Amino acid sequence: MDSQTSQSSQLPQPSPSPQQSPQTSAQPSRTPHTFQVDLRGLVDLLSHHLYSSPKVYLRELLQNAVDAITARRAEEPDAPAVVRLYAESGALRVEDSGVGLTETDVHDLLATIGRSSKRAEGLQEARSGFLGQFGIGLLACFVVAERIRVVSRSARTPDAAPVEWTATDDGSYTVRTLPDDARPEPGTTVHLVGRAGAAEWLTEDRVLALARDFGSLLPYDVRVGGEAVTDLPAPWDRAYPSPANRRVALARHCHDLFGFTPLDSIALDVPLAGIRGVAYVLPSAVSPAQRAGHRVHLKGMLLTERAEQLLPDWAFFVRCVLDTDSLRPTASREALYEDETLAAVREALGERIRSWLTGLAAGDPERLAAFLSVHHLGVKSLARHDQEMLRTMLPWLPFETTDGRLSLEEFAQRHPVVHFTRTVEEYRQVAPIASAQGVGVINGGYTYDSELVEALPSVRPGTVVAELDADTVTAHLDAVDPAEELALTGFLAAARAKLDPLGCDVVLRAFHPLSVPALHLDDRAARHEQARAEAEEQADDLWAGILGSLRGSAPRARLVLNHLNPLVRRISSLGDPELIGTATESLYGQALLMAQRPLRPADSALLNRAFLGLLEWATNGEEGRR
Repeated sequence: MDSQTSQSSQLPQPSPSPQQSPQTSAQPSRTPHTFQVDLRGLVDLLSHHLYSSPKVYLRELLQNAVDAITARRAEEPDAPAVVRLYAESGALRVEDSGVGLTETDVHDLLATIGRSSKRAEGLQEARSGFLGQFGIGLLACFVVAERIRVVSRSARTPDAAPVEWTATDDGSYTVRTLPDDARPEPGTTVHLVGRAGAAEWLTEDRVLALARDFGSLLPYDVRVGGEAVTDLPAPWDRAYPSPANRRVALARHCHDLFGFTPLDSIALDVPLAGIRGVAYVLPSAVSPAQRAGHRVHLKGMLLTERAEQLLPDWAFFVRCVLDTDSLRPTASREALYEDETLAAVREALGERIRSWLTGLAAGDPERLAAFLSVHHLGVKSLARHDQEMLRTMLPWLPFETTDGRLSLEEFAQRHPVVHFTRTVEEYRQVAPIASAQGVGVINGGYTYDSELVEALPSVRPGTVVAELDADTVTAHLDAVDPAEELALTGFLAAARAKLDPLGCDVVLRAFHPLSVPALHLDDRAARHEQARAEAEEQADDLWAGILGSLRGSAPRARLVLNHLNPLVRRISSLGDPELIGTATESLYGQALLMAQRPLRPADSALLNRAFLGLLEWATNGEEGRR
């Protein structure tokens, strides 16, 4: 057959102008024009902005081949379904047994940017089975190739001659028909010639690795040379002799895929959303702020390894791999499009993980305990918005308390009133004293803990929850006999005068343990007032006036002296007001250190002054005794 035709043009071809006569300078031209596309500029846009890596070229080739086979099988269910890739000396050849193209198809589809073959007439009914939908297609291959040659024969028009389309990265292409023996069977062969500096992407080892990464779950027979690419069924769909064998196999799959051995695996099966896959539980704790990267396959083709919005925020303790046919990809086909479908899938997958946790609580407490020892933060994040989950996890979620590390359920059984602090600093202030007085306290200063404690009455009716503040602690301490306190009026006045500039009152109480000489107590309101006062002192007249108008009536911090402590008794018997003041400053500084509170510059200066004052008193006293 010698009836070959040849055509050369630029991408895209401008449409004929309906009016060719010249326009006068007085009249603006109304002749329509077409957009012109610089193909090299477009390739630069694809490689540097749309795609994350040149490797996507192979995904585009596999995608086109698989979609072509899907289109042919929609009309010929028994048609062959094979894709073969051959890498050889800086070039790549990809053959498929798909639907093929006619010369008209080539002009309409391969040479027109933005038009997808999936929208072509006759293919619309099969479009739901296609992977690509944006019409960029083979142009993405220019990221690694300087020339693309396509030889194709249509299965729909068997009498049509094979057609060859050759394009170069300068934007030009040629089309010609070939003899019948150039392509005896329907299908398409794509030849890539690598561009300078891109040869590494076309080596056989690299092509095989990329093909397995992108196409391991594709439903057709895909091979690179003689090496199989597909590995079906997927690990989560295979039959195993026992649940233990399944866990071992999935653990191996997780290690190969993500590089870690999981604590457990969770089946993700949402038939209505066309989703099958597995979630792997991380073996170590991660930050809730760390975005997880999940692997998502679309109809068998790897879409992305970094899907971040696939699961609810609280499920940061798992990594997923799944296959879907319902989620929409973005234009780059490297991320998921945020829409109602993705939101529904996210909720459904979250429900699968929630059900797994509930099942562990009901039937496998040892595995649940092992999980919570690492990932209790994620479960707490879920439980604060899910009353049923909070109720289920009450016997299991650990909290720091004055009775040790306990669950909320066990702590509530021990104490008629569940006291808690909102910050770690407040807990450290009151924990030793409250414990000695028999008052149970939960440290609510860690992430989500105070929210869960406050929600306790909603899932455990009758439970009384109260925030423990400085007033409550002071109220639980024994008052000193009025006569004894009256006798110490001079001592207390000297002590109060010394700490008044620091915004701290002095209170005398009797409490256990005896080894604690003093307790520093304040609350958020007192700290806020203290910070305001410090800012007022350092501000200019204008800001000092503004800050002064904000002065509140909040209670001040207080230093609670333990009348039962021998050291405090000896200090209270001193007759020298200056020495009492120095000793009081020392007790104040020691109480701050015991509470592990951050020291302000004024506090550090006080500690230094008190230390030197006591040394001076001790050495002068020693000289006097000599």
